[in-house]
Amino acid sequence: MRDRPALAIVGVAVFAALMGAASVELQAVRDRVYPPREMDADSLYIQSGAALRRLTVAYNALAADVYWIRTIQYFGDAKRRFASLAGGADAPRAIAPANFSGYSLLYPLLDLTTSLDPRFNIAYRFGAVFLAEPYPGGPGRPDLAIVLLQKGLRERPDKWEYMEDIGFVHYWYRHDYRAAADWFRKASEGPGAPWWLKSLAATTLTQGGDRQSSRVMWEAIRQSSEIEWLRQDAERRLLQLQALDQIDALQRTVDEYERRGVLPGIPVDPTGTTYALTGGRVTLARASRLWPLPDEPQRLDSRPPS
Repeated sequence: MRDRPALAIVGVAVFAALMGAASVELQAVRDRVYPPREMDADSLYIQSGAALRRLTVAYNALAADVYWIRTIQYFGDAKRRFASLAGGADAPRAIAPANFSGYSLLYPLLDLTTSLDPRFNIAYRFGAVFLAEPYPGGPGRPDLAIVLLQKGLRERPDKWEYMEDIGFVHYWYRHDYRAAADWFRKASEGPGAPWWLKSLAATTLTQGGDRQSSRVMWEAIRQSSEIEWLRQDAERRLLQLQALDQIDALQRTVDEYERRGVLPGIPVDPTGTTYALTGGRVTLARASRLWPLPDEPQRLDSRPPS
């Protein structure tokens, strides 16, 4: 949560919940009456955070909440529409077209939100995840995710969580393990930083991309995150890593079956969904809530990443 008095936080949370529930119903009615318009037609009348702060004056915090709600609605709506255009949840992960301009308002909305309230912690951390997510689940802009987090660092240079998040963006979305290790090291030097960040920096530098290092990171997030959504996402990522290990083991069994003609049973993934077997290759079923799996190698050699 952002740094505000507890009573104000509760009031804002109740207001946001009521507004969110009302907006969902309003959106449903609007979509029934008026067909959804093309996303390219979206626009913001004001894109300058400084100008908006001058207009809202004493109501900056409330305006930030309103823009944050709008950001979540915009992201959810765009995600739903682009997933549909890409073939739905059961389609293979699509690559955004070369002229793709989707999610064009996502960063401007996040920039306005954090300009109105420069200490809006969740907007920085959730917003970075939204921006970094690959198409069609997001715009695939890890560069803007880093820009947003660095904006937060300019406001709070000692916020080790933002440095940690930048490291995660480099690790998972840019696969730049040296940069990730550097940011984990910086985060470990911040006041109040957990002890495991130092070892995480060393592990990432020597074994970046190895599933075990990913497992260490997600386990650390699961145990330490102050945000429930991030904890739940970490639990899902840990199950995905478990599924990847199971697929490797099952593939060896299938290969042995082809040689000997023996395949014991039909195995299931960590969620209880049966694995798919197509053309002799074991894959995660698209019906599984763990689909799609991340691009995680089983192991790398011992050389530091270049």
